[in-house]
Amino acid sequence: MTNDRGNEIRGRQGLSRRGVAAAAVLLPALSLIGLAPGVVRAQSTAESTFDRIRRTKTLRIAALPGELPYFQKDLATGQWSGACIDMALDIAKVFDAKLEYLESTYGNSVLDLQSNKVDLAFALNPTPARALSIAFSRPMIIHPFGCLAKHGLAPKTWDDLNKPELVIVFDIGSLHETAARRYCPKAQLTGFKTRDECTLALQSGRADAQIEAALLGLATVGKNPALGPYYLLSNPTVALPSCLGLQREPDTRFREVIDAWIDMNRGTGQIREWMLQGLAKLGVNRDQVPASLTF
Repeated sequence: MTNDRGNEIRGRQGLSRRGVAAAAVLLPALSLIGLAPGVVRAQSTAESTFDRIRRTKTLRIAALPGELPYFQKDLATGQWSGACIDMALDIAKVFDAKLEYLESTYGNSVLDLQSNKVDLAFALNPTPARALSIAFSRPMIIHPFGCLAKHGLAPKTWDDLNKPELVIVFDIGSLHETAARRYCPKAQLTGFKTRDECTLALQSGRADAQIEAALLGLATVGKNPALGPYYLLSNPTVALPSCLGLQREPDTRFREVIDAWIDMNRGTGQIREWMLQGLAKLGVNRDQVPASLTF
């Protein structure tokens, strides 16, 4: 009987060891289908932007002080206005939500999206580097390039500026510089740290033309009426999309709503109207906006 009892105990121990080994083999598979604790279950509990806005009734946006026609903050009242604020308010209505503002910059707004501080960032060019870390909507506007020019010079094409006797200025490291170097290589190209320095060079007669994207150029005219008009340049037309930045996430519902909102408001001309109202805050009249600028 002693031998039989020992064999029974050894048999149970063997079964126990085999059971543990089998469980170890099955555990990863069970984790993947959610039947055991694991990474997949933890990831599935992350709240999407769409669900968070519906739950909190709050839409968080990056707001950029002093960036008309997009943004303006009244320092006395703290009130925000501008084309992108009007857009954000309209988007908030879709979700029956209120707006929450986070002061930021163009560069920091990308980081704010990555760190889940905001849900939307406006007026961003979808560069490949940015697309590595955030998602983008469909184009909010298509933003063409042109210039401000000295009196007596009325350029219509890039070739009109691509002449050795002309001094062309731009802000260093910008897309303005990229366009100038590509399409005006024969001109005397001069870079400055800021757009304001470029404008001073043009005002003082040290430059013949300043390369600027349309809305920025019109804003410069609004601040310095004597510099106008703003000239759109063609042959070729150089234009870049300006989009809304969003968090990169598996749930696409929020982006689908934003894309539908953009399609409707671009199609009805409402985005153009908001842009014109934002430019008006800078003193730019509608007749100063080139007719071919369709946003």
